Amino acid sequence: MGIKACSSQTVIVDCRACPRLTEYRERVAIEKVRRFRDWEYWGRPVPSLGPTNARLLVVGLAPAAHGGNRTGRVFTGDRSGDWLYRALHRFGFANQPNSTDCNDGLRLIDCYITAAVHCAPPDNKPLPEEFANCRPYLVEEIERLKRVRVVVPLGQIAFKAFFGVRAQLGIANPSPLPKFNHGGVVDLPDGVSVVSSYHPSQQNTQTGRLTEPMFDEVFRECRKRLSAIDA
Repeated sequence: MGIKACSSQTVIVDCRACPRLTEYRERVAIEKVRRFRDWEYWGRPVPSLGPTNARLLVVGLAPAAHGGNRTGRVFTGDRSGDWLYRALHRFGFANQPNSTDCNDGLRLIDCYITAAVHCAPPDNKPLPEEFANCRPYLVEEIERLKRVRVVVPLGQIAFKAFFGVRAQLGIANPSPLPKFNHGGVVDLPDGVSVVSSYHPSQQNTQTGRLTEPMFDEVFRECRKRLSAIDA
């Protein structure tokens, strides 16, 4: 199955700043796994997705080796994405509850999805220097997404990345910084609310640390807050 780029973010998709990640994502794209042997893997950095006038921002960790690294779309083609797009659809942030490939018709509504790192890392664990290399992309996005009013960091790493970018941009953060906890809500001085969630990784979902009702509650809170702005 062939693929095409899901975004015009050519700077991201052509990035080779991290040798370890570049080698890994390209090797995975060649070796594949049996269930996807007929796929032409993307094998490049995975761009963000969604309209730049979105008011909801979702920040993930990194693409999955056989998910986004295969399909070319963030959170597409893996179990984490199944959970995320079901929840987004239930609360009106996506036009359909699933995403299998770049050409499946998915459209985000008032929602933009990005990640702290745009390449699939070995063992889902980017190194500190890889986070640092990818941070300029998130900095540029936070600057550009002027209408964001609610942010959902998926996991503690995404939570720290978001607040780190705000600090780098000189945007006021609470002092001390709040602690990450699932379902925690932080209202920031500039009118942005952070609604935190555990990452919908299989490690969390298969152990019951994160259930679908828990995940839904996060996006129910997001919808509630955006609806209050609309009222």
